[in-house]
Amino acid sequence: MAAAEHTHETVMLQEAVDALVINESGIYIDGTYGRGGHSRRILQRLAADGRLLAFDKDPQALADGRALMTIDSRFSIVHDSFAALGEHLQALQLNQGVDGILLDLGVSSPQLDDPARGFSFQADGPLDMRMNNAAGETAAQWLARAEQDEIARVVKEYGEERYARRIARAIVESRQAQPLTTTAQLAALVARANPSRERGKHPATRTFQGIRIHINRELEDLEQALGSILDCLKPGARLVVISFHSLEDRLVKRFIQRKEKGDPVPRHLPVRDTALNRELRSVGKAVKASSAEVARNPRARSAIMRVAEKLA
Repeated sequence: MAAAEHTHETVMLQEAVDALVINESGIYIDGTYGRGGHSRRILQRLAADGRLLAFDKDPQALADGRALMTIDSRFSIVHDSFAALGEHLQALQLNQGVDGILLDLGVSSPQLDDPARGFSFQADGPLDMRMNNAAGETAAQWLARAEQDEIARVVKEYGEERYARRIARAIVESRQAQPLTTTAQLAALVARANPSRERGKHPATRTFQGIRIHINRELEDLEQALGSILDCLKPGARLVVISFHSLEDRLVKRFIQRKEKGDPVPRHLPVRDTALNRELRSVGKAVKASSAEVARNPRARSAIMRVAEKLA
């Protein structure tokens, strides 16, 4: 099925854009273009002299973004991970920083819904899972060569799967007889190896999540982006992050808390507040999708949005 036939409902669209755009003439980053839901809404909010730069690893998202470039000169897109946004801003001579950065993490609905991408067990397809399906190692290639301990670690740490060792052993034993090349093969194997039956959740859900995060270096990319993101923001600029699982949200939450607290100092040592080198302040509390949105789009159920503002 062609990518254009897959629909995508952007999660927390209005909430994210309202939190992000505080200067209609500003320069903004959409770190995860996807199919352009947030980007299009941001452009609606920007004045004629505003500017939006988007990033995405997915070639299909890039094609959609390039089509948008032809009709809106305020917009441009880079075929790269948001982990490299600092390098690109420097190359574009945006050294003074931007007015806001939005990161909508995880996999998009068109990626999940297209069997050819191999992200989901809902329909059989090649075991790919790459967000950039034009480069890098597929899930099938990794599962064919990885040691049992490595597979167990990935499934446990990134998938938060308690039966990771049992599943890893089953994968290694199975591949000796026949290579794992399709999503249906992997899903059936994991279902047999996993004794857990969570209500409303396929037994392979956590395993697929863990492998996908590993193949795409999702947490490494997020950590790298957070490490450079403050240098990319002007004072008063906003960082808006939408996460879809606890590992991502934990990284974002701890980053904001650390930058909000400032430099560590010995207890009971009198220190002026200005000497603490605080770099961020939280804007409101973490926000979840409304019940109405979840009813309309069940994939919004796990979404959490955090907003922070860079201090002068």
